[in-house]
Amino acid sequence: MSTPVSEIGLIGLAVMGENLALNIESKGFPISVYNRTAAKMDAFINGRAKGKKFFGATNLADFVGSLKSPRKIIMLVKAGPAIDELIEQLMPLLSPRDILIDGGNSHFPDTVRRTKYVESKGFLFVGSGVSGGEEGALLGPSMMPGGSAAAWEHIKPIFQAICARTPDGEPCCEWIGGDGAGHFVKMVHNGIEYGDMQLICEVYDLMHRGAGLTNAEMHDIFAEWNRGELDSYLIEITRDILAVKDEQGNEVVDVILDAAGQKGTGKWTVVAALEDGMPLSLIGEAVFARCLSAAKEERVAASKLIKPDVSTFSGDRKKFVDDLRQALFASKLVSYAQGYQLMRAAAKTHGWKLNNGGIALVWRGGCIIRSAFLSDIKKAFDLNPNLVNLLVDPFFKDAVETRQAAWRRVIVQATQLGIPVPCLSSALAYFDGYRAARLPANLLQAQRDYFGAHTYERTDKPRGEFFHTNWTGRGGSTTSQTYTA
Repeated sequence: MSTPVSEIGLIGLAVMGENLALNIESKGFPISVYNRTAAKMDAFINGRAKGKKFFGATNLADFVGSLKSPRKIIMLVKAGPAIDELIEQLMPLLSPRDILIDGGNSHFPDTVRRTKYVESKGFLFVGSGVSGGEEGALLGPSMMPGGSAAAWEHIKPIFQAICARTPDGEPCCEWIGGDGAGHFVKMVHNGIEYGDMQLICEVYDLMHRGAGLTNAEMHDIFAEWNRGELDSYLIEITRDILAVKDEQGNEVVDVILDAAGQKGTGKWTVVAALEDGMPLSLIGEAVFARCLSAAKEERVAASKLIKPDVSTFSGDRKKFVDDLRQALFASKLVSYAQGYQLMRAAAKTHGWKLNNGGIALVWRGGCIIRSAFLSDIKKAFDLNPNLVNLLVDPFFKDAVETRQAAWRRVIVQATQLGIPVPCLSSALAYFDGYRAARLPANLLQAQRDYFGAHTYERTDKPRGEFFHTNWTGRGGSTTSQTYTA
């Protein structure tokens, strides 16, 4: 192609790529597309893209040649080696300062590595989290770009044109930070998503198996909740799911196998938390709950050997439902608090300057975890940019404390009913642990010193001084190195 015609290019016409390309074109940006499978691209160009400002390239050279400088190329191919292979194929065709954009769910260490590598070759690299699924890609996703800072001025007009908007009209897309920051924040988003979904499932289980509520009754409850403080995308779709029947009249949610899948972003979030020493307990339990659900056959066999002891709720169902609402809200706040704790730690580890309030704004629309109280998170960080934990912000402190009694009643009731609530209970345990001036780690340190001479600090001595006790009278004075995970 002799004359560049497109403002931006996109490679990979699967569900997300196809819809994102249509979104970009609909906002007035001519776009070039390429797909490794030519038949897929031909079907798109002659189908949904027909009559629109698209250029369908049959090879990468023509694709790159069709783009205006600096070239901006979104890659929406499978995360992993496929991205590295595509980068290698594209770089010989590029000019200095051209921009490669990975819009998939890449693991953030890969984005850190790729940013350094692509920049070393004279080009710019962006790793952008994109949330909102198929509908979001088409109508406006939440976007979390990070990487080469010099790329932002070139992609900002397009990204902020195609992204979702808050109710106040602000774009749900802002520059996140250097190298892997964008994909890290998207990973944390997905981790919070895991936690939110599991919390809702636990509340559903307590209503359904515990209180014996019908799907129609639960549909009405979730509809009511979605008009209040729990207003969010996940509450909204739960409401809708509970009302759907199939062609045979079966309520669809009842015939779905209880074995959850996952793509790995939740696991990555928990691993990152372990590496940074952050207690991401709620999201960890959400990941493990999916793992336990996947062992369907093993659970069925165990249920025949170890008879489940699930009783039926016999109290005031209306009051119980209101307790569930309060427990769900308090637990959701803990999930976000833990997620922000992890981002704070990662920013320190990787040298990122994250705009925490801006991240809440990015998540306010378009994404899976969008919810009304994200605006309150932004206000909290606007009030105190150095806020160490959302739970000590006045609004969130009051929100959790005033729901504490209901939250505890739910955990007690779940235990008595024999219904597992790993996320609801771990959220409460974190809340109790975070505000405890003293935890039993003194005994743990004594145990470590007893069997391994790992030493300990004392309450009557300055921090940083370490001591060892010869607990048995048979040990010596040699101690093991002290370290912090």
